[in-house]
Amino acid sequence: MAGRTRPLNPAAVVLALGLALLTLGTAAVVASRAEGFALAAGDLGMLRFTVVQAALSAAVSVLLAVPVARALARRRFVGRAMLITLMGAPFLLPVLVAVLGLLAVFGRSGVINQALMATGLPPVSIYGLQGVVLAHVFLNLPLAVRMLLQGWQAIPAERFRLAQSLGLGPAGQFRHLEGPMLRATVPGAAGAIFLLCLTSFVVALTLGGGPGATTMELGIYQALRFEGDLGRASLLAAVQFATCGVAVLALARVTVPSAFGAGLDRQRAIPAPSGWRRGADAAAITLAAAFLLVPLAAVVLRGLPSLADLPVSIWAAAARSVAVAVISAGVAVCVALALAQAVAQETRFARLIEVSAMLPMAASGLVLGTGLFVVVQPWVRPETVALPVTVLVNAALAQPFVYRLILPQARALQADYGRLTQAVGLRGWSRLRWVTLPRLARPLGFGAGIAAALSMGDLGVMVLFAGETGATLPVVMHRLMGAFRMDQAAGAAVVLLCLSFVLFWGFDRWGRHVAA
Repeated sequence: MAGRTRPLNPAAVVLALGLALLTLGTAAVVASRAEGFALAAGDLGMLRFTVVQAALSAAVSVLLAVPVARALARRRFVGRAMLITLMGAPFLLPVLVAVLGLLAVFGRSGVINQALMATGLPPVSIYGLQGVVLAHVFLNLPLAVRMLLQGWQAIPAERFRLAQSLGLGPAGQFRHLEGPMLRATVPGAAGAIFLLCLTSFVVALTLGGGPGATTMELGIYQALRFEGDLGRASLLAAVQFATCGVAVLALARVTVPSAFGAGLDRQRAIPAPSGWRRGADAAAITLAAAFLLVPLAAVVLRGLPSLADLPVSIWAAAARSVAVAVISAGVAVCVALALAQAVAQETRFARLIEVSAMLPMAASGLVLGTGLFVVVQPWVRPETVALPVTVLVNAALAQPFVYRLILPQARALQADYGRLTQAVGLRGWSRLRWVTLPRLARPLGFGAGIAAALSMGDLGVMVLFAGETGATLPVVMHRLMGAFRMDQAAGAAVVLLCLSFVLFWGFDRWGRHVAA
């Protein structure tokens, strides 16, 4: 009967409890080391800057992503699939590498300022709030585009044909089809980017521009690394966790299913209007591609000449990074799929399962890593468990993004096919193979690619745990930069970028192939 709560899903409950224990447990361990909870004078300003830059970054990223995703959804041209994949590359970049690319274009001696000074105009500064927002938009615009593009592709082609037969033009189609999809998709995309920017570290460290442009994550790092004040770091971590927790709870309440109903799974292009709209779509795609790909090209051009001079340790570190990324992505996808199905099927404790699935977004790699470091240090040498801990933390941090990607379509799948699968007795593996995977493969593959790429670029957890041996590629690159071997570091960045791109492309292609 509709609206009846389904039986308890034991696997989903166990996974949800594990995520809650990992997230809340590590936060409690760190907080237990606090010696006092008196806020310093600059802490409120730090919190204000963190929230403002995250809100601006999320708003700008999503607003720019809407016309770009719409143009990509309704236009077909040679190289479109490759362009979509390439435009996602900035999100795959380690943040420090992305910042170096932006500096090459927008920095004091970058291409933009060189052109401005050549024409007699004053240069622009990339440092401060504007630089932090610019870097976050550069990093997160591809994520917003892909999330919204998934929403456009999820609208059944029959709905567009029906709209055309009823005489609805582009404005009418937007009102009745695309608008409801955006109301269901935009909150999730904006919320995910907002939470990513709340825990920003490297961007604020390199582009923040001083005490007036410091994020909470950077404050935690400074308290741990330079001040040695675990109590102050714990206080800032608690404030950051509470802020992210409020955002997670808000995000869980605002997402609305689009409810288009089932289609015939026909892959057909969305109607593409001509006239000025064709030019507007071309301009949106061209400008977005230039903004995202030019800094990326600057990174590649700088690093290519140094590939032949890379130390042998780079390749062993690269193999470790790939192994960690693949395992982390697999764990994240399996956990996210189990939790999303439990929530979509409205099993008992579905609301608690949903909250637990989103809890890792309220934490950060630095907070989770610090808590786990404190836990394991009395028992084992941290470097001996560096790789398993990195896999665990990376999978936990990536799981919410995969979950948010597949939840809307998992709910639509349950609404369209739930009663049918029950009537014909499809359960367990049979339901997964014949119903779930073919219709959720696209977001699952995309989510696995994101999880693998994020894991490839992780630096925070391994910095706490890695010893002289057993480091991953980002740690080795960080050490090369610390030793001022910048050419070799640039070469390592190219290797890291290529591996991240290949992993993302492979998982994403798998999703498209299974869904076809």
